[in-house]
Amino acid sequence: MKTIAKLGLTTLVIIALLFSCKKADYATSKESADYASAADSTAVSSSAAVEKKDSKQKFIRTADIKFKVKNVVKSTYAIENATQKFGGFVTYTNLQSNIHDQIKTKISQDSTLETTKYSVENNITIRVPNTQLDTVIKTIAKQIDFLDFRIIKADDVSLKLLANQLSQKRSKVSEKRVEKAIDAKGKKINDIIEAENSLDDKKEANDNRTIDNLSMQDQINFSTISLQLYQNETIKQEITAGERDSAFYKPNLGIQIVDSLKTGWYILQSILVFFLNLWPIILIILGSIFVYKKYGKK
Repeated sequence: MKTIAKLGLTTLVIIALLFSCKKADYATSKESADYASAADSTAVSSSAAVEKKDSKQKFIRTADIKFKVKNVVKSTYAIENATQKFGGFVTYTNLQSNIHDQIKTKISQDSTLETTKYSVENNITIRVPNTQLDTVIKTIAKQIDFLDFRIIKADDVSLKLLANQLSQKRSKVSEKRVEKAIDAKGKKINDIIEAENSLDDKKEANDNRTIDNLSMQDQINFSTISLQLYQNETIKQEITAGERDSAFYKPNLGIQIVDSLKTGWYILQSILVFFLNLWPIILIILGSIFVYKKYGKK
């Protein structure tokens, strides 16, 4: 009895130790998953090159992020709402389902089980005020289940803006000089035309620099975020009406016999009509045979 009691006690101790180990492993794995998720969110939410208010530097900031979500459709709506909330707008979105496999299994005479394996993804491009870029990225980070990559760029265009502005000033001075020269000294028609063409070229170059500056200023004011969302492969099953083969729609044997008799009668009628259409030839053949029998031997 004492031996049995000891064995039972030993077994209980071993079971308790195994249960504790499994529980510890589960807790560790859960903590690791939570840490990975938190790390993904932190990695995405940290922005780059945030200029100071008094800084003379001007940055064009862009972000490219690819990540997995639990539900692409719901995350898309959440991102679009966040974009609108912080004063931005969506410039491109392409939500689509990609079918990987489709299997049809006949489960009864008139029913088919259709199994579809597919994945959903969406490519989104949004533009948000540069002052709200970090806030929007932090909001998007809440949707991340697994981060593939995050690229944030900040291009300093302050010198390029200054170069365009100085070039515009020089162009305006040159335009005024050409206009004065045309008004004061331009007498020959050829000289006037050449000077006017030169003035037009200078104005066009000035306009292009103005447009370039406006474009850069717009990119400075509104940062661009390109997002690639995807989710795990999904399986959808539905029962649909089965496709019946052609044999199902064939008439019964009695109807087929009646139809065969009708078809045979129609064929016999066609044969009789065919030979009746050949009565002149038949008459000639019969007459030839009669003449041959009567006069051929003589």
